[in-house]
Amino acid sequence: MNGYQEAPDGPDESHRRPAEADDRTVEALGALSKALETTERARGRLYDFHQLTGGADLELDRAVRLLREAGHPEWAEKVSSEILGRNVIPGHWTFQIVEAYNATYYRPFQDLESSAVRELARGRDHLYEAQMKEERRTRGHPDHSACPPPPSP
Repeated sequence: MNGYQEAPDGPDESHRRPAEADDRTVEALGALSKALETTERARGRLYDFHQLTGGADLELDRAVRLLREAGHPEWAEKVSSEILGRNVIPGHWTFQIVEAYNATYYRPFQDLESSAVRELARGRDHLYEAQMKEERRTRGHPDHSACPPPPSP
């Protein structure tokens, strides 16, 4: 006995494995989900790149103004004509890279992962993690409950 009250609890219905989803299928869906989550992080970095590059470009306005005020109009013109508003890769500003990534890779990946979960697990997401939670939690311990508490009235 571990000193905690045993409770007949487990994952909610949306996190219970359907009978047709075997161990390998759950593991495969978990790997697919993890890959998509990694892609989400990469996409976030792409938005970081987009926003940081845009912020730098906007800061160039200040640099150009200060160079002019400091009596360096030739340098102000150089910065303005050579770097301000420049494509980051041929023909592309960062928003176009983000749009292409979303259309070409991210959304198709997201759609495929969703379809696999719908078809192979009746739409039940995170089955691998739910199974891991059940294996690792201490039943009956108040901080190891299977599900979140119901909302307060």
